[in-house]
Amino acid sequence: MAFEPPKRLVRALGETAPEGDDWLERLPEAARRAVALRELTVERVQVPGGRSSLVVLVRRADGTPAVLKLAPGRARPEAERAALAHWAGRGAVQLLETPPSGEAPASDEGVLLLERLHPDVSVRSLPEAKALLEAAGTLRRLWVEPPAGFPFETVAERTGRQAEAMRTRARTEPEVAPLVDLALAAREELLAAPPEHRLLHGTFRQSKVLAGERMPWLAVGPDPVVGECAFDLARLVRDRVEDLIAQPSGAATTRRRVKRLAESLDVDQERLRGWTLFRAVESGVRAGRVGRPRDAELLLEFAGWL
Repeated sequence: MAFEPPKRLVRALGETAPEGDDWLERLPEAARRAVALRELTVERVQVPGGRSSLVVLVRRADGTPAVLKLAPGRARPEAERAALAHWAGRGAVQLLETPPSGEAPASDEGVLLLERLHPDVSVRSLPEAKALLEAAGTLRRLWVEPPAGFPFETVAERTGRQAEAMRTRARTEPEVAPLVDLALAAREELLAAPPEHRLLHGTFRQSKVLAGERMPWLAVGPDPVVGECAFDLARLVRDRVEDLIAQPSGAATTRRRVKRLAESLDVDQERLRGWTLFRAVESGVRAGRVGRPRDAELLLEFAGWL
């Protein structure tokens, strides 16, 4: 079959590599090779799919349903492989194959064979209060000690890169500078004394939690990082940000959400507020940089409530 990348993937990859590369051009052949190597039967490409990978619904030679995922190197698929192997299905989708050496051969880098979940049923389909509860419970199971000699970025490293991009944007757009300054100050304070050192999902939100057979809800699509739990939880605080902005009581609802999530997961409320501020401002600045002004406006308004 033709492995045509969904428009959402093409658009998102254009944002992360504005100069372009040849990954999309090589993708159809890489997908055919991965399918043949594993003797898979292809059902369909998942649409709209993810923002950083091609997701193909397949069946293994014994008829078992599975998912074949192909991602470019800049999406850090080998870090995802290492994290999924370490979680071993506890709270996250199960990795169905691990290379004997622990590393994929060069010809197969960026290819993951995963347990099939229900790709069209995320926790986001639940009423808001229930969705937050189920998502938080799933996230808690992922917060484990990282493996020895872990191959993951730290929160300090990842946010350091982001902070530099934020400073650059603030110099050219003075209107965002006050929020950027607040976010960067919060980051410096938070990094001074992190309370724990855990393996984190890295990009957790409601749409990253899918219904499964083995467990009711399982996390997918990690961009793993090592650091404190509040950093991971911060992205969940702003889920359904469009609905929050549309509410007359959106600011008060956001503050209650921070309090409720912090208490339910034993996370310091002020640290959660600080990381929520940093991550919202970083996402807002990035959205403006890649030409998504409406998203930038929503995120920066949300950040102003914190």
